[in-house]
Amino acid sequence: MSQGDYTVSVFINCPFDREYLFIFHAIVFAVFDCGYIARSSLEIDDGSEVRIDKIARIISECKYGIHDISRTELSKDTNLPRFNMPLELGIFLGAKRFGNTVQKKKICLLLDRDPHRYQIFISDIAGQDIRSHNNDDTEAIKVIRNWIRNVSQRLTILGGNEIVKRYRVFRAELPDLCQSLGLTIDELIFNDYTAIVSKWLKSNPPGPMSVI
Repeated sequence: MSQGDYTVSVFINCPFDREYLFIFHAIVFAVFDCGYIARSSLEIDDGSEVRIDKIARIISECKYGIHDISRTELSKDTNLPRFNMPLELGIFLGAKRFGNTVQKKKICLLLDRDPHRYQIFISDIAGQDIRSHNNDDTEAIKVIRNWIRNVSQRLTILGGNEIVKRYRVFRAELPDLCQSLGLTIDELIFNDYTAIVSKWLKSNPPGPMSVI
């Protein structure tokens, strides 16, 4: 990854369970369709690198971050919650607060499934704006689009409804796209998915903007 990619790289911090996958895929597509690069700890599988070091390094390479803290339920097996998302959010906020001049310019979006639910389990961020996706991929795409439009000030980003339409077309074509690569949707890993999204977007450039 080149240094110049920092200003268009978006670290996605979210659950990786199967139940959340439809939201994750929608977020990744929206990021790319807005002209940015989706990054994730899933992109590198290096057993020689400590996981927390890998996450910190990827965060350091991204100006932007999307942090979904909607998964706080207790595990059925352990009766304990999952705190990976709040931890990675803390690393991102720490980099912004204590990092160098470049890191201090980081910008992030906080997501939850309900507007005020986070106040119960992570009240220390009560002063920050939280956006809700209502556990809906359409809403997630629109929230991502509006956030990127605001923080980037780009005039070339399609409206949310248009990106949703493009995503529906992409999802309809995804099985055939996977088959052409000898894959199935169920076995797609992050790097497979981002490569397919990038290829599809190159073949399907956006038309005239519906919203400026």
